[in-house]
Amino acid sequence: MGIITSTVRVGQKPPKEVIGRVKKAVREARKAPPVYDPDCPPSSPEALKEFAQLAAERNRRKKKQSVTIRVAPDVLENYKTMGDGYTGIMADVLKYALDNPGILTAATK
Repeated sequence: MGIITSTVRVGQKPPKEVIGRVKKAVREARKAPPVYDPDCPPSSPEALKEFAQLAAERNRRKKKQSVTIRVAPDVLENYKTMGDGYTGIMADVLKYALDNPGILTAATK
């Protein structure tokens, strides 16, 4: 397998000739037998099972829930001025408040 290099400017699509070379290289690579690195032997079935469990746990923690909350109109408008993703910013602010108990103490007085 060789290395294919091509320079493409931002916003420019690669030329059809370059895309063709890449596709050809991929087809050839799929035909070649796998090459194993002696420093990184194949994982055992037990290791793969443990990895799958860790990945599933990580995905469960990353999953977000949808909730409905009531906020003052001016607060919502302020967040909306931040553009797309403002709900993620709101979630980050809530998480920051939970991670800093002094903020919650001051807010609930």
